[in-house]
Amino acid sequence: MMTRPIELSARGLALLVLFALAGLSLAQTPQNVRIRGTVTAVESGVLALRTREGTALRIRLVESTAVATARAIALADLSRDTYVGVTAVRAPDGTLVARGLHTLPKTAAEGHGAWDLEPGATMTNAYIAADAQVGDGRELTMSFKGGTVRVRVPPGTPVVTTDPASREALVPGRYVFMAARLDADDTLTALRITVEKDGVRPPQ
Repeated sequence: MMTRPIELSARGLALLVLFALAGLSLAQTPQNVRIRGTVTAVESGVLALRTREGTALRIRLVESTAVATARAIALADLSRDTYVGVTAVRAPDGTLVARGLHTLPKTAAEGHGAWDLEPGATMTNAYIAADAQVGDGRELTMSFKGGTVRVRVPPGTPVVTTDPASREALVPGRYVFMAARLDADDTLTALRITVEKDGVRPPQ
């Protein structure tokens, strides 16, 4: 089915570049997108930030926008059957190596697939089925509907949970990761924001 071309403003063009870099695209119908960046200002219900690609964005904050802060925990705090998200990349031998782990609500969809943190990255939302010592790190067996994967967790891999917070946590200079809605008119509305706290960055 053919769709009419989208006429982009200067701001729309900047968004197109941003989402192309993130592996996303603009659409005529609302879609959810992921945004990573540093807060530059918060005023009159609008969050201004500079993305990791260097693009300046202004994002609407609405009553339903959820805000949380990141908090570091230990891998030992994650017992079997804990539901987590694991960002990973493949080593030359094919082993999945974790870039970070974070706790998840059980409402988050299970599965394993590509992720936009960096080229070749994956995200696995799954339950910890087994935890074994491998060299100086750990190897987690992750179980989700439809399969299992094993992920190597090197020493020093960030492990993060989140705590509910208010908009007062959105301080200029802090790093955020958010889910936002992109509407057909290029308007961005924040759905969920996780913000850095005490130097701990949000899950990526």
